[in-house]
Amino acid sequence: MNTAVDLVDLSRRFEADRGRLKSVALQLLGSVPDAEDAVQAAWLKASRSDYAAVTNLTAWLTTITAHEALDQLRARKRRAEQPLDAADERLVAPAADEDALTADSVSRALLVVLDRLPPAQRVAFVLHDVFAMPFETIAELLDRTPAATKKLASRARGRLQPAPAAAAPRRAEHVQVVQAFLAASRDGDIDALVKLLAPDVVRTVDPSLVPPEVPVEMRGARAVAEETRRFTDRACAGAVVLIDGRPGIAIAPAGRLLALLRIAVGANNRIRVIDITGDPERLRVAVLTLPS
Repeated sequence: MNTAVDLVDLSRRFEADRGRLKSVALQLLGSVPDAEDAVQAAWLKASRSDYAAVTNLTAWLTTITAHEALDQLRARKRRAEQPLDAADERLVAPAADEDALTADSVSRALLVVLDRLPPAQRVAFVLHDVFAMPFETIAELLDRTPAATKKLASRARGRLQPAPAAAAPRRAEHVQVVQAFLAASRDGDIDALVKLLAPDVVRTVDPSLVPPEVPVEMRGARAVAEETRRFTDRACAGAVVLIDGRPGIAIAPAGRLLALLRIAVGANNRIRVIDITGDPERLRVAVLTLPS
């Protein structure tokens, strides 16, 4: 049985590792509140366990946290969660601690793409490729063999990166254009946006994503640029990804996909079309990968 003194020591070690544990949980779950829940559940489990013989407390605590996150991922899959509604109260700019955790080790784009993976693939990839945990340890967590766990991580890598044959001409340049567009949208920089947009740019949007007074279609660089001021919070929840092989933006507040911006860039590297969709079926079938 653990003594009060032992619990104090464990608590100190847990607090020293809290940042790492929260980062593990965030990258597995994609949301700060969910990550905090997983870390709290891990502490309760750890404090009630016999840890006297544990030689590597950090690895042990990481495994417990990952197990709690895996349980959440599996519960999500059983519930078959739907994308967030545009009016959901969670549609806000990312919390500061979420941005900090993301900047530490994994980009927001990776979180968005990871969310498309089955739970076991996500766990295998994150724990091995991001946190360098051995496959033998991850295999015990997933109740798989080390060889099978290694294959899960390999499949995840294959789904994160686009196939070489899918590379579109000038894609790297177009990725930079989309990144600049997202940055200017977050800052509300109208002049920068106008320079990035073609004079006759067309913006279309699903009515369910915007208030009734916002038109489904809008034309013209100045009008489209001015409109972005209304949606800076959504831009702050955005990430540049490849959508079916072409650069675009995923809006994913709280780690959940809300909308996709399919962006067509012209030969002069100015944006010609912005098609914003929140249709659940279109979101489901879209192939999201990381920009190379």
